[in-house]
Amino acid sequence: MSAKITAIRGMNDLVPGPSSVWAQVEQTLIATAASFGFSEIRTPVIEKTGLFSRAIGEVTDVVEKEMYTFKDRDGDLLSLRPEGTAGCVRACLEDGLIHNQEQRLWYRGPMFRHERPQKGRYRQFHQFGIEVFGLTGPDIDAEIISFSAMLWKKLGLTDHVRLELNSLGSSEERARYRDSLVAFLEKYRSELDEDSQRRMYTNPLRVLDTKDAHVGEILKEAPRLSDFFGSETRAHFDTLKELLTGMSIGYTLNDRLVRGLDYYNLTVFEWVTEALGSQGTVCGGGRYDGLVEQLGGQPTPAVGCAVGLERLVLLLEALDLVKPAPSVDVMVCSMGDQPAREAQYLANRLRMELPETRFMLHCGGGKMKKQMAHADKVNARLALILGDDEVAGHQVTVKNLSSGEQTTVPESEIAAFIKQHI
Repeated sequence: MSAKITAIRGMNDLVPGPSSVWAQVEQTLIATAASFGFSEIRTPVIEKTGLFSRAIGEVTDVVEKEMYTFKDRDGDLLSLRPEGTAGCVRACLEDGLIHNQEQRLWYRGPMFRHERPQKGRYRQFHQFGIEVFGLTGPDIDAEIISFSAMLWKKLGLTDHVRLELNSLGSSEERARYRDSLVAFLEKYRSELDEDSQRRMYTNPLRVLDTKDAHVGEILKEAPRLSDFFGSETRAHFDTLKELLTGMSIGYTLNDRLVRGLDYYNLTVFEWVTEALGSQGTVCGGGRYDGLVEQLGGQPTPAVGCAVGLERLVLLLEALDLVKPAPSVDVMVCSMGDQPAREAQYLANRLRMELPETRFMLHCGGGKMKKQMAHADKVNARLALILGDDEVAGHQVTVKNLSSGEQTTVPESEIAAFIKQHI
């Protein structure tokens, strides 16, 4: 016997049952995005590697260590997308969607990072993201955060997540802060962990996001980025906070929140939970006003966020807030050759007449006990039964699978009966 071929480590199947949970969550995300005026965009999962190294930053962990990168047959260097924003910007530029225009877009799909798999952190993972182009004010930042707050309300998560908020200022303000931070870190170089020592010259703001407890203590005395803000940045951030307060969206200021990608400026935020251990971030985003120009377009303000679907589903399951949805409303059963043919015709006709109702035809024959077990297994609510007597009398026996009650209904009235009882 040949050896079994298994899935790649960190890339998981989504089988019936769990897939229905994902479908429910995705439907909520899509409906919420639509209610805020967003439209869908779909982009390839493979892009030129230069898109991500230019957008995300060549000295980020994503580009340095985590991307799936390869040469194709033409020698072009390609990568599986590690996040959705860069591809969205590339598509908008290529298709002329954002020059002197406002766009509000949503996307969903798989992303890929080659890192150590663990619960809630996989090599193929899925994100739902929203992006807005063409608006500069803190009002659209607040709108993005309001979208996520509305999502938590719809999913029953409002009391289980909290918003952490920060501003990264402008590129000029960060440059001045960077010099001050490096000077501070140099005094403690020997006490820094290996990652922090590597980052302190290449990407010093990422040191602020350290998970090392000792480095975290040292950073309590570090200069604060907010001390380098000018009046415009302060006004932007103060107005954002005022708007959030006015919408009753609570937040915690976290001046060490920097996000993992280089393209952010001004507003950054994360929604975090205590229910998933170390993998507590379920949504994150912020403003990235320089990215469009960085990728070859005209200067264009932009802001967005992305929800990690694996972590969101894990959180809903941990809190027992979502269940697999029944896959069938009505099971159509039969006994005998001619009743089996009539059952197939009936199922087909009812699907046409009642397109919102889910019908499953039991195929392959078998005893009625087996067919009823099949109906129970798929959580059907009603069973339609056809035998020789039903066919001869142009009737259908209907069994309520919750109560066990059976009734006979004329075939001409069966659609109306189902509509009344489902």
